[in-house]
Amino acid sequence: MAEPQSMHATTILAVRRNGRTVLGGDGQVTLGQMVVKAGAQKLRRIADGRVIVGFAGSTADAMTLFEKLEAKLGEFNGNLARAAVELAKDWRTDKYLRRLEALMIAADRSSLLMLSGTGDVLAPDEGVVSIGSGSPYALAAARALLRHTELDARAIAEAALRIAGELCIYTNDALRFEEIESD
Repeated sequence: MAEPQSMHATTILAVRRNGRTVLGGDGQVTLGQMVVKAGAQKLRRIADGRVIVGFAGSTADAMTLFEKLEAKLGEFNGNLARAAVELAKDWRTDKYLRRLEALMIAADRSSLLMLSGTGDVLAPDEGVVSIGSGSPYALAAARALLRHTELDARAIAEAALRIAGELCIYTNDALRFEEIESD
């Protein structure tokens, strides 16, 4: 019996610069070696638009995590850092949540965080974080652009994602962006 094919794809990148945070992502979803969707929406606004979130991994798992994060935000009065830590605790210890296969990036006015099912809640050192199959390419490009140009956050995110799309077979150029003002 053949093993089930797993879904791959996604590059999600967040860039914070000069009072703006931009999340960008591609739209490609593949099953095995076939593209099954070119324009998937992998970015969302939650908490009445105050938080932007991007995901890589299983869509159903990511939707579950969006709902859980939004509930935690309500529980902790919109404090993203606290809500993310509490979600990560649940994600790591709950038997059901532990099986979820997704990574998330979440940002609000004051926080930019990457969350994983192993309990990690990481704030990037340089105002840039990426997840997904094209993550190493997008992250490297964004860091170089941050260090050596004066481009704004949106231009950096777009250029870095286009570079990732040129290198990663699981990343396409159907890009979408969400922006939020940062402190």
